[in-house]
Amino acid sequence: MRRNRNTSLDAVVTDFLLLGLAHPPNLRTFLFLVFFLIYILTQLGNLLILLTVWADPKLHARPMYILLGVLSFLDMWLSSVIVPRIILNFTPASKVIAFGGCAAQLYFFHFLGSTQCFLYTLMAYDRYLAICQPLRYPVLMNGKLCTILVAGAWVAGSIHGSIQAILTFRLPYCGPKEVDYFFCDIPAVLRLACADTTINELVTFVDIGVVAASCFMLILLSYANIVHAILKIRTADGRKRAFSTCGSHLTVVTVYYVPCIFIYLRAGSKSPFDGAVAVFYTVVTPLLNPLIYTLRNQEVKSALKRLRAGRRDVDGEK
Repeated sequence: MRRNRNTSLDAVVTDFLLLGLAHPPNLRTFLFLVFFLIYILTQLGNLLILLTVWADPKLHARPMYILLGVLSFLDMWLSSVIVPRIILNFTPASKVIAFGGCAAQLYFFHFLGSTQCFLYTLMAYDRYLAICQPLRYPVLMNGKLCTILVAGAWVAGSIHGSIQAILTFRLPYCGPKEVDYFFCDIPAVLRLACADTTINELVTFVDIGVVAASCFMLILLSYANIVHAILKIRTADGRKRAFSTCGSHLTVVTVYYVPCIFIYLRAGSKSPFDGAVAVFYTVVTPLLNPLIYTLRNQEVKSALKRLRAGRRDVDGEK
């Protein structure tokens, strides 16, 4: 619970100062290059997945890969909301962010992040239907239904982001204005409010907790049924293919949800590990997604080979 420190209207905050990630000064250039490289690779890797799904007729007609393409699109935007600000922290440029810019960053982060949560759940449901209901799969999960579900995930994510941004920035901020974090997120910003934040912390805990916990439980339920079905497959090769299909998604879900739970379900925490954990799911996970799905997914690798072969044929004709 926070109480008024200074409610003078003359001291209303119009911008914030992002303190960024703590780092030794002698590593500033190295860290700048590391995060810059991560950002470029994230954009290129996800763009490659997106273009591959769009260009290959065998992929963009299947719900699983439609969802994968949407995930890549989300990762590109999520990375763009966070990583450039981290990179800025390692330069002499001003670390000030306008009040409206801070609100926009918080909104888009929670909008994209919650949409991603819903999308992971849809991907688990898709795998459940494909493995546990193979004969009914074309009816239960088709392109039209997949599009509707994805649109619903975007709408729900936007509502979630709006709720969090409105509740956070309706509070008075009258100083100090140093955000001890590398981006404008709820826990870090609420510490600066000049009002009682108990309701905000409760809503954050319940809202994010319900979204994350519900999605995570549905994913676990889907995979419990999937594992049960896979174990019934008689051939070792069949079990291997089924596990390989699900392994990529399960890996991504684990590296995304565990850090989120660590950050948001510990109301009022000021752990020094929060920043490092947040870097993992805001910076590293969008980078890992294309690597995991290309290295572990045989159909994506085959599609990439077909695209390269088609490109060589076109170049040869020229």
